[in-house]
Amino acid sequence: MSGDDVMVVTTNDIPGYAVEDVHGEIFGLVVRSRHLGSNIGASFRTIAGGEVKGYTRLLADSRNQAVERLKDAARERSANAVIAMRFDCNSLGTVFSEVAAYGTAVTVRRLP
Repeated sequence: MSGDDVMVVTTNDIPGYAVEDVHGEIFGLVVRSRHLGSNIGASFRTIAGGEVKGYTRLLADSRNQAVERLKDAARERSANAVIAMRFDCNSLGTVFSEVAAYGTAVTVRRLP
């Protein structure tokens, strides 16, 4: 790792690194909505079947932004890594989607 990089892993440890300090649970949260035209298009897609590419893009972008916010939260706690990262996704009503990335902020050091 170098500079301000924050390593994010889904595992409980990082091979080749030792956890020196645990800073606690952190999260990055994003709530987004689609505009009316996209929702109408998605409704037609549900009738015909197939992938709704607009929603796929929306969720991928939301996950990426949630991870960036998770990294920001780790930096605020002086952590250089996040272990046991997970995603949680929910619908809020019929228009909004929530994506949360969460994990444990830690300080790690590379083993010799």
